Amino acid sequence: MGELTVHTGTWLPEDRFASPWHYLPVEVAPGTAALRVALEYDRAGAVLDLGCIGPSGFRGWSGGARESFLIGAESATPGYLPGEVEAGLWQVMLGLHAVPPDGVRYRVTAEPSTGPADGCHLPAAASAPPVPSSRPARRELPARPGFRWLAGDLHAHTLHSDGAMTVPELACFAVERGLDFIAVTDHNTISHHAELPAAARRYGIALLPGQEVTTAHGHAGVLGDTGWIDFRRSPDDWLDAAERGGGLMSVNHPIAGPVSWLHQMRRRPPLVEVWHWSWLDLSWTTPLAWWQAWDPAAVPVGGSDWHRHGSDAPPGVPTTWVESADASTEAILDGLRAGRVAMTAQRDGPVLLRNDGELVAIGADGLTLAGPDGAYCRVRGDLARLPGAPGYHRLLTPAGATLALAAAA
Repeated sequence: MGELTVHTGTWLPEDRFASPWHYLPVEVAPGTAALRVALEYDRAGAVLDLGCIGPSGFRGWSGGARESFLIGAESATPGYLPGEVEAGLWQVMLGLHAVPPDGVRYRVTAEPSTGPADGCHLPAAASAPPVPSSRPARRELPARPGFRWLAGDLHAHTLHSDGAMTVPELACFAVERGLDFIAVTDHNTISHHAELPAAARRYGIALLPGQEVTTAHGHAGVLGDTGWIDFRRSPDDWLDAAERGGGLMSVNHPIAGPVSWLHQMRRRPPLVEVWHWSWLDLSWTTPLAWWQAWDPAAVPVGGSDWHRHGSDAPPGVPTTWVESADASTEAILDGLRAGRVAMTAQRDGPVLLRNDGELVAIGADGLTLAGPDGAYCRVRGDLARLPGAPGYHRLLTPAGATLALAAAA
């Protein structure tokens, strides 16, 4: 083992006022094979986030989900990037998410290892679940020639941040729920990206690389293999980085209690997560009001924000439908970018979409069609074609609950 580094002290509210993030130095000697860091603190009224910066930049983030991490050449704690443990100055990054009035005492220990330490202190890797023997039949919805509507979810987490499932477990679960794609958007990290291709092939589902850029003033979803987005910078920088990397950015759950969107921006991201599980009563129009006030031209999308059973909503609640040329990440992003999007409360529920200049309602007999100015038509039949009026449209129950939403033409 190398030389142990220990930092102790007390974080005060004044430290949080000065900066949300603080850094504790760790000097790593040449020949180090792995670095283990542990954080201890009194959790009564306090939340400290944990991350790591190496000499060459970002090496991982676990927020408040973990108390320790290990980084080695071949393996690392989920949320952290394996690779060479470079000699030089490393920094343990602490986020002062919540600090009580009397402060919070902490102790951070950093232990380098010079031996073949890859895998030590890491739990045994969970075996991948078997591939489901069957999957729900895909819905065939009216689409342009050469395109099809794919059912998906643009917001889900794994144990690479604060979720409970591995990447293969999430992929398997999404297949069982009849989805064609799901975006894996762990908080402030991209460590899960390396696992996506193999899991996608094994389970026959598109796994979109993503990350949820997470701060106390709001969360943003970045979709695509853009590289790590530095959450310590401004949202305008996040948007610039997403675009440089060929990805798309959304404002996530803009109205969601203490994690609502408070950031200011010079220009607007192309997507807004209008439909999130926190839309608890589908007769509310609050999410629609926020979207229209923020940027009516933004493409509306949905996400379950899946973490674990008994929390949030399961994948596909809501379902985001994308008219896409194929199930590749690039084609799905192209569909989102072009606004070829529809959303439904359930994957198998009523659908409203645009096709060939018309609005098409599927499985919606008896529901009400509403446009930006309100309800104006009752749907008749299981497949109804209606004039393609401009603006976003919804399918409503008699009580005014939204069951489906189609983006503007």
